[in-house]
Amino acid sequence: MDKKKILIITTGGTISMKAGFDGVVPSLTGSQIVKLIPGIERTADIELIEFSNIPSPMMTPDMMFSLSQIISSETDNYDGFVITHGTDTIEETSYMLFLTLQTKKPVVFTAAMRSNEETGLDGPRNLFNAIRVACCPKSYDRGVMLTVNDEIFSVREVYKSSTSLTNAFDAPNYGVLGMIDADDIIFYRKSEFRYHYITDKIESDVDLIKLCSGMSRKFIDYSVNTGAKGIVIEAFGRGNVNPESKKAVFDAIDKNIPVVITSRVPNGRVLGVYGYEGGARQLEEKGAIMGYDLNGEKARLKLMVLLGMGKTVEEIRNIFNADRG
Repeated sequence: MDKKKILIITTGGTISMKAGFDGVVPSLTGSQIVKLIPGIERTADIELIEFSNIPSPMMTPDMMFSLSQIISSETDNYDGFVITHGTDTIEETSYMLFLTLQTKKPVVFTAAMRSNEETGLDGPRNLFNAIRVACCPKSYDRGVMLTVNDEIFSVREVYKSSTSLTNAFDAPNYGVLGMIDADDIIFYRKSEFRYHYITDKIESDVDLIKLCSGMSRKFIDYSVNTGAKGIVIEAFGRGNVNPESKKAVFDAIDKNIPVVITSRVPNGRVLGVYGYEGGARQLEEKGAIMGYDLNGEKARLKLMVLLGMGKTVEEIRNIFNADRG
C-alpha cells in the first residue's frame, strides 16, 4: 500500500520545549520534533511547515485563522494534516479550524504535557499517534480531531481539564471519538456537530467576560464603550446573571451588539429556564444569543467568524440556534 502524504505544521508549545535558565521554553524546531520519532518515514511521507515556535498563550485568533488558510491552500497536495500545538490554547486553535475548514481529509491536532527533558515525556508518542490517525482511511470525514494520550476527540467537544496530567483533555458530555491501539485506529462514532463557514476574514474584536458573585457592570460597559463588536458572557449555571449585569447586557443589546450567553460551568447547556431578575429567560427574550453547551472560548471564536462573514445579530442568533451551539 502506498504511504500517505502528510503535512505536519508545528506551532510551538510544550511539545517543542526544553528547560532553560529561565524555565521551560520553546527550543526545538519542527524538524527536530519530527526526529524524536525514529523510523517515522516508514509510516508516512512527511513534509513540514514551521508556522511558529511560541508558547500557546501567545497564539491569537488572527494567527489561528491564518493557519486555517494555509491548510485550505494545501488541501489538494496532501492526504492529511497534523498540527502540533501548546495545550493552553489548542482547543481554541483547533476549533477555529473546525469552523472554517471545508476539507473532509483528516486534520489532527496533538500536543504534549511534558517538556522534552522530563521523565516519561508524552510528545513523541502523541505525535506518532497523530500521524497514524491522519494516515488512517477511517479518519476521513470525521471533522478536526485532537489526539492525545492514545485517545481521539472531536475538537468541538473537548476541553482541557487538567493543568498538568498527561490525560489533560476530556469531553464528558460526549466521550471520545475513538482510541489508538498498537495494531489499529479504532473509532466508536462520528460527532454530530458538522457545521462549517466560508469566510475570508474574522472579526477579532470580541470580548469574553466571566461573571462572579457581586459582579458590577463595569466590564460589560467597558466592552461597549471601547467598541467591541461582540461580547460573550460566561454566566452562572443555566445562563443566569445578576440584576446589574442584566442591565448592562440589555444596554449592549439595545446598541445592536451581539451578546452570546455561555456558562462558567464546564458541563451542560445554557437555556432560558429561569425567569427571575437576570434569569436566562429574560436575557433570551431581550435578544441575547444562547451559546448552549459551547464554552466561552469557543463561543467567542464562533462569533468572530460569523461577524467576519458580515452576519447580522438576527442571523447570528439563528445560526447559534440551528447549530445548538
